[in-house]
Amino acid sequence: MSERLSVFKTYKLYVGGKFPRSESGRVYEVTDAKGKWLANAPLSSRKDARDAVVAARKAFGGWSGATAYNRGQILYRVAEMLEGRREQYVAEVAGAEGLSKSKAAAQVDAAIDRWVWYAGWTDKIAQVTGGGNPVAGPYFNLSSPEPTGVVAVLAPQDSSFLGLVSVVAPVIATGNTAVVVASERHPLPALSLGEVLATSDLPGGVVNILSGRTAEIAAPLAAHQDVNAIDLAGAGEELAKELETAAADNLKRVLRPQPVDGADWSATPGTERMTAFLETKTVWHPTGALGASGSSY
Repeated sequence: MSERLSVFKTYKLYVGGKFPRSESGRVYEVTDAKGKWLANAPLSSRKDARDAVVAARKAFGGWSGATAYNRGQILYRVAEMLEGRREQYVAEVAGAEGLSKSKAAAQVDAAIDRWVWYAGWTDKIAQVTGGGNPVAGPYFNLSSPEPTGVVAVLAPQDSSFLGLVSVVAPVIATGNTAVVVASERHPLPALSLGEVLATSDLPGGVVNILSGRTAEIAAPLAAHQDVNAIDLAGAGEELAKELETAAADNLKRVLRPQPVDGADWSATPGTERMTAFLETKTVWHPTGALGASGSSY
């Protein structure tokens, strides 16, 4: 009996809830820590980046308008589904980063827990960042947070899964939509994440995942007039400066990368990555005015 041949996985982009190949038709080889071939990943083009922005903008209205409770349910559902595919991600992270199975498992478990952590924040962040403001006058003055819009996210280069989740989950937890550039060296866990997101009740276009040369994809995203913010977590010092300059054309919010020695993605996160992409809306209303029901408020 002849030996069975393995069925190799075809990795694709995740854009608008679908799985297209790069419009350029290009791919590049992804290797493990020892230089052994793992797979061919799509080499995204500028056109792919623009398509992802269109999909993210289209999804923004529905996602930002969803209740915070509903967003929390969906993020928790992502964690549920990752838990069911835990062994797959352990193998992918171990292969990508050259980790032992136990260390890769710890990274995957932390990433799953991080989805749960941010799911719990969706209906609480407004209470932390908003509230009533004391003013000198007969007014109510109320501030509340609102999502910035479409956020381009450069995933960390050195942490293929935990780092990826740590920069994507806070962006969408607060109602933004994201165009994510996966780690150039280790894109496979990110591309596999698209398969989970597609079946986790997350509306198509809320998260869009591209793979390829970080500088090539990031440049059009930083200059794109319909991108409202950019997280430079996965950019080196020189690239970060170039992208920050390009982002100034339409006054994007820019979250600068960590110092050269890198971030500790295993550390318990704070609220900084959520508040980085929130705007504050303040409403003034005179006190003593009569509402439609006749009561004063």
